[in-house]
Amino acid sequence: MAQDRADRLGRASHLTLASSGEDEPQARRRGRPASGNATRESGQVQSLTRALTLLVEIAGSDGGASLSELAHRAGLPPSTAHRLLKSLEQMGFVQHDHQRALWNVGVQAFMVGNAFLRSRDVVEIARPYMRRLMEESGESVNLGVLDGREVVFLAQVECREVMRVLARPGGRSPLHCSGLGKALLSALPTEITRTLIGNHIPRFTDKTLATHEAMERDMALSRQRGYAIDDEEYAAGLRCVAAPIHDEYGEPMAAISLSGPSARLTDARLKLLGEMVARTAQAVTGAVGGHLPAE
Repeated sequence: MAQDRADRLGRASHLTLASSGEDEPQARRRGRPASGNATRESGQVQSLTRALTLLVEIAGSDGGASLSELAHRAGLPPSTAHRLLKSLEQMGFVQHDHQRALWNVGVQAFMVGNAFLRSRDVVEIARPYMRRLMEESGESVNLGVLDGREVVFLAQVECREVMRVLARPGGRSPLHCSGLGKALLSALPTEITRTLIGNHIPRFTDKTLATHEAMERDMALSRQRGYAIDDEEYAAGLRCVAAPIHDEYGEPMAAISLSGPSARLTDARLKLLGEMVARTAQAVTGAVGGHLPAE
């Protein structure tokens, strides 16, 4: 089961409400629009907003919600809430459990959400966050995913410093001693990390952590503070701080890192930079529709 999960981790609507009894808007005449049309359009927008509010409230309710609960949360009269819920039910976005008198999310809502998951591009979604992090930190920002026992770089936003770390898309780094790899490992169960790291842990510098015990202590510390540190473990003179990006299952789908020469990523700056990376990773997690494991 652990290996199946490891393999899985390695892979990198239009809403139309049913009529609520109102006539369809007539074709617009030439000249200045009649005030009645503007009023009708405003009412339709309000109905859409209210219906979506009800859908959001249902989605946030464990096991469904009653009509009175939904009307109260949305700030609507029960009769209005019921009319909108019936419209959503006709479109398949919600469903009513008649035995328990509770409203639940419908199949159509799942299909719309699943369409977002199919179409999401973590690189395109993460890029504006990466650029903002680069501007705030002054250091290069990287994005990578797990592939077997390595990390594959997907994108980089280079900083403006003359001395900077370059990582071309498609390049690879080992999991156990790179910032991105350590961030991904810290988000996985121990049995999976041992499988991914393997029995032989190669050293790249004098600071490389080369035993499972040392790696597990370091991963526990990474989980505690919210980000991982590559302290010249892959290349002498280079440091990196990184944090995982989670998918809709709370599992790590990618990681984001900030890297630079040790002369700039000093001990005094590491905590601040690490917290910046962790906040950015959380923001990207939300943008891709994911959540942290504890949520």
